[in-house]
Amino acid sequence: MKRAEENTYREYVTARMETMRRTAYLLCRDWHTADDVVSITIGKLYRHWPRVGATPGIDAYVHKALLRTWLDEKRRPWRREQVVEELPELPTAEEFAVVGRAQLLDLLDGLPPRRRAAVVLRLYCDLSVEETAEVLGCSPGTVKSQTARGLDTLRARAAQSD
Repeated sequence: MKRAEENTYREYVTARMETMRRTAYLLCRDWHTADDVVSITIGKLYRHWPRVGATPGIDAYVHKALLRTWLDEKRRPWRREQVVEELPELPTAEEFAVVGRAQLLDLLDGLPPRRRAAVVLRLYCDLSVEETAEVLGCSPGTVKSQTARGLDTLRARAAQSD
């Protein structure tokens, strides 16, 4: 890779790092796994930067790579949850910047991976239906139905917990 390309790659990654981490966290609900997912995604982006770096769809490529990396990580057996004798301490309300954030994360955690991805990409990343469909590799109709069903599920579970 040329020095100029490498500099633009570094600038892009530096500017988007926190957004990638937060998006990965919303998908996997674990900061360590989120960091792993982002790290792998950044490596993929570096390998393909000469081809992808000059296109206007860099963000869509990164979202798609991030999502696919997370889905790959979920399939790995060492990522599965283990039963423990004692539950870890839950974070206190002061650790969250938004009221009800812990409840929202628990609700998101209860969604199937594709629905969660559709909701996070549409509502958190503010992608259009078409952009989300491209990232997920499905039709816009599927994005609409997955998002609607995901939101319905979130609303129903939120109402149950009140």
